[in-house]
Amino acid sequence: MKVVLAYSGGLDTSVIMRWLIEKYDAEVIAFAADIGQEEELDGLEAKAKSTGASKVYIDDLREEFATDFVFPMIRAGAVYESGYLLGTSIARPLIAKRMIEIARENGADAISHGATGKGNDQVRFEVTAYALEPDIKIIAPWREWDLKSRTDCINYAKKYDIPVPVTVEKPYSMDRNLLHISYEGGILEDPWAEPPEDIFRLSVSPGNAPDEPEYVEIDFKAGDAVAVNGKKLSPLGVMQVLNKLGGKHGVGRIDVLENRYVGMKSRGVYETPGGTILHRAREGVEQIAMDRETLHLRDSLVSKYADLVYNGYWYAPEREMLQAAMDEAASCVTGTARVKLYKGNCILVGRKSPQSLYDPELATFETEQVYNQADATGFIKLNALRLRVRARAQKK
Repeated sequence: MKVVLAYSGGLDTSVIMRWLIEKYDAEVIAFAADIGQEEELDGLEAKAKSTGASKVYIDDLREEFATDFVFPMIRAGAVYESGYLLGTSIARPLIAKRMIEIARENGADAISHGATGKGNDQVRFEVTAYALEPDIKIIAPWREWDLKSRTDCINYAKKYDIPVPVTVEKPYSMDRNLLHISYEGGILEDPWAEPPEDIFRLSVSPGNAPDEPEYVEIDFKAGDAVAVNGKKLSPLGVMQVLNKLGGKHGVGRIDVLENRYVGMKSRGVYETPGGTILHRAREGVEQIAMDRETLHLRDSLVSKYADLVYNGYWYAPEREMLQAAMDEAASCVTGTARVKLYKGNCILVGRKSPQSLYDPELATFETEQVYNQADATGFIKLNALRLRVRARAQKK
């Protein structure tokens, strides 16, 4: 059997590679998607081969990730529940898509992943795989083997001399990409426990951030950021610059207890420095350029769109339909937002647009001739008519 394994070099996938070889007598092709992990990819090829991989793919998918996945999601204003900007969720369909491509190129029988049977990622990987290759075989070791915990995995790794960057004392599960880094497990499973400061990788503690605020201007065209502080950049370039700026000022840390698709609640701690800035800045241009009813209708669809991304339905027809609507709504989002970064905060302080719908002559509290305030009397009475009729009926 030939299997394509989504390989990160971490605890789970390192153990899984050896387990696939032992359990299935498989030839394992390791695939790692470079979607912004940076130093986490160092030495990965040598490690995969030493663990038993017959072939190793480390594909630079950063530009594709930013352009075809992160930016469309940001255009849609997607946020899941209490502020989660979907950093892990949006990476899975790209990884699964490339796994299917590699499986086809190598005539592989199956794909495999390290997602647990309790999590969302198993759904995201497998729904995507089936959407692209309906008859692919999928091996999910966490649903098959007798290893029941990360401590078991650590002991398995020791048995086969597999080096892993996890210990029993610090059993955190981390997932990093261009948009964010997530932390789960260990002490974080206690929802009352504050995340230890030493887990954070992308941002300084807000208390240690610079004492002077920094202003950043971001230019948008049809909902996409195209320049930072006047410098034109690709989507990848935008994310890289904003990640550094946000990290410098401690922007983008959140701690959420979210509802997983499989039915349980789980706690995740996230750092999303660049994505937080981008999301807030885009909102600023939307405020000035998007029609009220379009904005309100779009907002009513955001939760559904976010659910689809979170649950793994990127390649589902309903997500594609919603994307078309979101992109149409964002077609007017052209302009510039100015934000202030300070001690963990990203504060919108200015916005402008050549398609601005803001008319100071209409909005002013000073003397003006355009808006007749007396007209509001009839407007209010007509809108209150049904309430007045109801009140009269109740009096009877």
